[in-house]
Amino acid sequence: MDLFSVSSGALLIAFLLYLVATFFFGGAIRQNKNERHQKTKSGSIGLVITVIGFISQLVYFITRWIMTGHAPVSNLFEFTTFLGMSMILAFIIIYIYYKTAFLGVFALPVATIIIAYASMFSTEAEPLVPSLQSNWLHIHVTTVALGQGILFISFVAGLMYLIRQIDQTQLSFRNTMLEIVIYFIFLFIGFIAVTTIFNSLSYQATFEVESEGKQMTTEYHLPPIAAPGDSTLLSENVMTPWFEAPGWMQGEDAGRKLNTVIWSFIGGTLIYGIAFLISRKRIGKRLQPLLKGIKPDMLDEIMYRSVTIGFPVFTLGGLIFAAIWAQIAWGRFWGWDPKEVWALITWFFYAAFLHLRLSRGWHGEKSGWLAVVGFAIIMFNLIVVNLILAGLHSYA
Repeated sequence: MDLFSVSSGALLIAFLLYLVATFFFGGAIRQNKNERHQKTKSGSIGLVITVIGFISQLVYFITRWIMTGHAPVSNLFEFTTFLGMSMILAFIIIYIYYKTAFLGVFALPVATIIIAYASMFSTEAEPLVPSLQSNWLHIHVTTVALGQGILFISFVAGLMYLIRQIDQTQLSFRNTMLEIVIYFIFLFIGFIAVTTIFNSLSYQATFEVESEGKQMTTEYHLPPIAAPGDSTLLSENVMTPWFEAPGWMQGEDAGRKLNTVIWSFIGGTLIYGIAFLISRKRIGKRLQPLLKGIKPDMLDEIMYRSVTIGFPVFTLGGLIFAAIWAQIAWGRFWGWDPKEVWALITWFFYAAFLHLRLSRGWHGEKSGWLAVVGFAIIMFNLIVVNLILAGLHSYA
């Protein structure tokens, strides 16, 4: 068995173990209050399975490093899987300290979705482009991912706080916004569902695209709702595109990426609609009773501690180490590349989070909303900036 098979198999095992662990954490919080021993046992089993999954993902990381000869964080598949691993590591540490199964029910599914999202990108192990052939690749990118993984825990705690505390008895602006946040999580689930279905069907549609005076081809693995700009459909017996991607979306893959986003909205909306019909309530309202047994002050504390740890780590990786590497690679510490701009926006936001909490007393629900918005900024950087906006980081 070659290293690629070992690496891919280890990642798949980790993914499946995280799903299994989620059910154990869910079982822990459903125990009767008088069955505290069983509750602790179920949560402990969930933790053990999570740790085994993390070790399996670590095997993936090490074997891929050996196979490629560099830290496997050089493209979007590798970075996204490492980000998911960082989220799991942060969760394990927080769980050991606070010992609350509720966190696992929310944190593990989202981290698993992030790892599944990596499957959108090519798993090919390719040689590094010249600007990436540096030890700063290991230092800068891994530190950024670790910082974001820790900040992810603040999002989980913030979302749990909002679901627990916001009044769900009647429709309001606050619980509507909360439901929108939950809906966007369903969009990720929709992405996983539609890509899995059409990949299993081996769906493929090929377009010929004119890019910078050259004729190139791009392949779709989802039915083409949005075609690339200035393209010709080569495949027969496939869906006819409804429209072309707008001209400001640069690159021959722009249409394919936009098409994936559209299908994610379709799949996610459908799954959310089914969940709504089954529960006959807003999802937030359905989840609220499950969180009655958890102390809101503890969630607020987890939010704050996650940001106080994750913010300095992100500062090191996303600004300081990034500036040093930019000087080495491009001859300047700072440029207005989209990735750099959004890293700065992320830094300013979490700096404001700490300022508002320490100076203005923004605790509880206000901190919860800030934690949710902060993670939305991180996801915007991961998805929109990487997939749509062209820049110096587009080689990833």
